[in-house]
Amino acid sequence: MPTNSGKPKQNAVNVREMIEEKRSSRNISNITEKLIPTILFIIASISVLTTIGIIYTLLSEAIEFFKIVPIWEFFTGTVLKPLSQNPEFGVLPLINGTIISSLIAMLVAGPIGIMSAVYLSEYASERVRRVLKPLLEVLAGIPTIVYGFFAFTFVTPVIRSIFPAVDATNILSPGIVMGVMIIPMIASLSEDAMTSVPNAMREGSLAMGATKLETTFKVVIPAAFSGIIASFVLGISRAVGETMIVTIASGSSKNFTFDITQSMQTMTAYIVEVSGGEAAAGTTIYYSLYAVALTLFVFTLIMNLLARYVSRKFREEY
Repeated sequence: MPTNSGKPKQNAVNVREMIEEKRSSRNISNITEKLIPTILFIIASISVLTTIGIIYTLLSEAIEFFKIVPIWEFFTGTVLKPLSQNPEFGVLPLINGTIISSLIAMLVAGPIGIMSAVYLSEYASERVRRVLKPLLEVLAGIPTIVYGFFAFTFVTPVIRSIFPAVDATNILSPGIVMGVMIIPMIASLSEDAMTSVPNAMREGSLAMGATKLETTFKVVIPAAFSGIIASFVLGISRAVGETMIVTIASGSSKNFTFDITQSMQTMTAYIVEVSGGEAAAGTTIYYSLYAVALTLFVFTLIMNLLARYVSRKFREEY
């Protein structure tokens, strides 16, 4: 009897302990639930804060440059001589070189990338696609400095053997190699856009008597137009921001010319040149580095905003 009389009391204690543990765990759970959104917000804010920090750094230093060099003279000047006795800081030669090299790259990457995407999406078997697509994307994993030496030691000699008038350093060679580099980006994004087009649209076109080629170019590509254009814009943005290929193969001549056989310098190559130790901190040349970097930042920002606008404007919902 004494043993049995102690059991209710012991059970009551156990139940009370369980209730206390439950309350404690519930309190911890409530605290965790309140902290998680704050932690996630802080993590999500890191990228925003980093962007704000970059903009602040570029603007604060670029303003110092524009106190010395008028902003109108900077953006309209066609002569860039930062190291001469009478330095001139016109950014147009750099903008010109950047745009020309990017256009050459897109002339190479655009047709090859879109045709690769058409083949992978519409003609290749599943087995071929599984093998060919990873091989194509290997190009995206090659370091850009390797592309730069490839352009300088292989592509340029080949071009000069055909056209002897081409300079040893020119904008044509790095433009071609940059095009090869961004082929995987255009091909992969465009292929994804085409693959997302419903098969019912293809089958309906074929049922109406259209050929496979007509279906591809008159149905599939228009339906995937937003994704294709977005891949082109992102490819241009990638070409605009490329550094090592143009630094190695295009030379450092700050020529304002449209002759693609001559040496030119891009904005990224100029940044590498100035940040390599040629300019002391606090000098006009040093501040010009940030002015050019700010210009490049605006270029890439416009490209990214354009890509988002196009993808939203022409997006098809299926």
